[in-house]
Amino acid sequence: MQATAQAPRFDRILDATPVFGPLSRAISKDINLIFYVLVILLTALVLAIKTWGIVALVMTYLALIPFVFLFFIVITLP
Repeated sequence: MQATAQAPRFDRILDATPVFGPLSRAISKDINLIFYVLVILLTALVLAIKTWGIVALVMTYLALIPFVFLFFIVITLP
C-alpha cells in the first residue's frame, strides 16, 4: 500500500459537488470572495422576507439552530 498525499474525504466530496465545489475552490484562491458571498446571501434573505414575510425569517432561524448549538458547545469547552 502506497502512502499518497490525497485530500481528505470531505474536501474531495466538496470539490465534486456541482454548486459548492467551484465556490470553495474560488474562495481558497481569493479570501475576499467570501464577503461577496455573504452579501449575496443576505440580499437573498432580504428579498425572501419581502416576498414571503415572516415565514422566510423563521425558516432561516430553523436552519441556523444546529450552528447555534455548536457555537454554545464550543464556547463552553475549557
